[in-house]
Amino acid sequence: MDIIDSIILGIVQGLTEFLPVSSSGHLELGKAILGDNSIPEESLLFTVVLHFATALSTIVIFRKDILDILRELLSFKWNEDTKFTTKIIISMLPAVIVGLFFEEQLEQLFGGSILLVGCMLLVTAILLYFADKAKNTNKNVSFKNAFIIGISQAIAMLPGISRSGATISTSVLLGNDKTKAARFSFLMVVPLIFGKIAKDVLGGDLSFESQNITALSAGFIAAFVAGLFACTWMISLVKKSKLSYFSIYCAIVGVIAIIFSFLN
Repeated sequence: MDIIDSIILGIVQGLTEFLPVSSSGHLELGKAILGDNSIPEESLLFTVVLHFATALSTIVIFRKDILDILRELLSFKWNEDTKFTTKIIISMLPAVIVGLFFEEQLEQLFGGSILLVGCMLLVTAILLYFADKAKNTNKNVSFKNAFIIGISQAIAMLPGISRSGATISTSVLLGNDKTKAARFSFLMVVPLIFGKIAKDVLGGDLSFESQNITALSAGFIAAFVAGLFACTWMISLVKKSKLSYFSIYCAIVGVIAIIFSFLN
């Protein structure tokens, strides 16, 4: 993979990580269009690096929220911030279980399965359509809701299922406030990404020896910058209930991907 391709895919990742259109699905489509022939493990490494970049952009956008949470945690009091953190931890459990026990099977899905991506994009479109029709409330995410949203996040590890789309849609369909749902969705993935990186580094599974470090770095920077823009934009869009536009987009791209898979 050359630098230009990495930058293009980095921008795709940065924009689609926060917009409910499936970043992993678009990365797989982008790799197929650009003719990337990486083996599944290398393809997944590139995906992890770009997700790490967007995790950092999330921290930048929500730095005040994160600092407030950390400050309250250090006070060792059971308050709203410690409750919120506990909900984040609960939401991580399903994805952690999937990551620990089904990692090898998951890796094989990141090798250009365009038909799978197309089908999962249609699932994303349906979720977004129903979420857009839901009434807005002032309800906070409950502990039970956090676990259910976490299941959606685990399912969204499939390329083509939008993580933000699935988690925000699930949260909204459970009756939670749309803005709070978006905030919870963006923050809940940060510990998972950092945990994934730490696990792979400590376990020796993340090797950069055979990788083009310059291309990886270019993709990382592109994803980080694009992520800063997309995160801010998405929060505004959720407030205005514009999810139906993304539902239509996912449906169109999903159908195109399915047709493309049969023609190749």
